[in-house]
Amino acid sequence: MVFDLDDTLALSKAKITPRMSQCLLRLLSVKNVCIISGGRYEQFQSQVLEELPLTPEYAERLHLMPTCGTRYLRWEAGAWRDIYCENLDDHEKDLIIKVLTEGAKSLGLWADQTWGEVIEDRGSQVTFSALGQQAPHHAKAAWDPDGSRRKALWTYAAQRLPDLEVRSGGSTSIDVTKKGIDKAYGMQRLLEHLDLRVEDVLFIGDRLDEGGNDYPVRQMGVPCVAVTGWEQTADYVEALLSPGPEGATLPLMAPLERT
Repeated sequence: MVFDLDDTLALSKAKITPRMSQCLLRLLSVKNVCIISGGRYEQFQSQVLEELPLTPEYAERLHLMPTCGTRYLRWEAGAWRDIYCENLDDHEKDLIIKVLTEGAKSLGLWADQTWGEVIEDRGSQVTFSALGQQAPHHAKAAWDPDGSRRKALWTYAAQRLPDLEVRSGGSTSIDVTKKGIDKAYGMQRLLEHLDLRVEDVLFIGDRLDEGGNDYPVRQMGVPCVAVTGWEQTADYVEALLSPGPEGATLPLMAPLERT
C-alpha cells in the first residue's frame, strides 16, 4: 500500500496521530508500505518516523519516497539509506526560483504574512509554498479553497519551464522537479525494485485530480482511492484490516488509460 503524506496521513506538516501510527503498524505487520510525498526527508522524519515505533522487521517493510519520488530510501544495515536521488543542478534551481518568484508576484500571490520559507530548495525538488513552510493549517486551507490560485501559478511556471516537471503540490504549493521525475516515476522505480505490477499496489492520496501531484500515479494505471483527510484514510485502513464483513467502504477511482 502506498500513501501520500500531507492531508492523507496527517494534516499538512503535522505529525501523524497515535491512531494513524497504529494503522501503519498494523499494515506493516502484513504488507509493504510506501509513503511518497512532496516533502523532504526531514519532514518524513518529524511527521512519521519519530511517531512510529518501528522494529527492524517493520522498518524493512517501509519505503520512503520524499520530494515526489525523486528520492527513495530503504532501511538497510540499521539506517535509512538512499536507493537513488535525482537532484536538480544549480542552473535548474536558479531558473525555477526566478520563475516561481516572478510568477507569484505578477499574479498577486506573493503573501505579505508568511510562516517560514516561501521557496525551498529540497535538492531534487524546488517547492513554492505561498504562505511559507510552517503556515498554520487553517490559513493554508483558506488560501486557495477552489485551487484557482495554484492553477494560475502552475500554468505560468509550466509555460516557462518546459524542460522541467511542474506539479500542484499541497494546499498552497507548487513543486518542480526534473522532467519526467514525478510520483509516477517513483512508483515505477518502486515496482521494479520489488518486482511488482501496477495491479499489486493500492495508492491512497488527496490530490488525484488532474494537475495534482498524485495524479501521475493514477495516470499510470495504479488502483487509487481518493481521500479528503487523514481521518478518512484511517477509517479506510481500519476497515480494510477488519475481519468483519463490512470491509473497506471507499471506492476505487475509475481507471484511466495507461500512459
